[in-house]
Amino acid sequence: MNTNSTVTPISENPKQPQQRQTAKEIIAANVKSLIEQLEAGHSDALTAYLDAMSRFHNYSFGNILEIARQKPTATRVAGLYAWNQLGRKVKKGEKGIRILAPIVGIKRKRDEEAERDITKQNTRVLVGFRNAYVFDVTQTEGAELPSMREMRGTVGDNRDRLVSFIKAQGIELVFTEKIAPALGMSYGGKIAILPGQSEAEEFSTLVHELGHEMLHKSERRTATTKVVRETEAEAIAFVIGKAVGLETGSASADYIHLYHGNASLLAESLEVIQQTSGVILAALQPPTAAEAEMPDAELAKVA
Repeated sequence: MNTNSTVTPISENPKQPQQRQTAKEIIAANVKSLIEQLEAGHSDALTAYLDAMSRFHNYSFGNILEIARQKPTATRVAGLYAWNQLGRKVKKGEKGIRILAPIVGIKRKRDEEAERDITKQNTRVLVGFRNAYVFDVTQTEGAELPSMREMRGTVGDNRDRLVSFIKAQGIELVFTEKIAPALGMSYGGKIAILPGQSEAEEFSTLVHELGHEMLHKSERRTATTKVVRETEAEAIAFVIGKAVGLETGSASADYIHLYHGNASLLAESLEVIQQTSGVILAALQPPTAAEAEMPDAELAKVA
């Protein structure tokens, strides 16, 4: 440990106390709450969390859980400053959705070290987290928002982007009737798809099999049951389908297979579903330059 360096927090708002709970503790609390709902017979609770993943795929796993728990109907969230920049104001009396935001500091080296390499004299480092509050679009009023990039019922260019992404991962893609009646098969480095499916069905099948390729290559993931592996892949297809605007069945009862009295397995499954979905969606819909520069973009990647 270098005792010759100091870390200075950057522009921390004294009116917002630092979050004392760690991201891990908040995730654990949310998973516990989810389990309580499942054990009470509310199997649609898992579907609601997957739905939130489709809407907030740029946010961290912990913050997605926080948004879904506090405001399940949220569709587009941002902080006060970001809404103001878009010409909208938060309605009086609206309660913010708490998430975790980073406290970024500057790691300063001793003068003699900085003189040797001036490009490295100040380094940005994460020193902790604090409470931050975002608001859903329904909690605001004002100027009309630019139309969001949405699709309804068709996959459009997303199909070609998905195929390109699959091939970029070194995965062979073939279309063959030999796998019938299966719609798709994953062989570890190879995906086979049954020809003749509808556009939406083929897209969903491609995502499902890609989910297997990305999730279930390691020994740790293959050690799970076949039912859990199939449910994880189907959950990813649900998240991606929702995100690109396809009509998807809720199938909430099916997602109960992710939890059979094993809290750690549920948490692990949800996190890998979120992370894998985020990678695929990034390949399908890379952020615009304007989105990358939004003040709240940094909040999306913490916790």
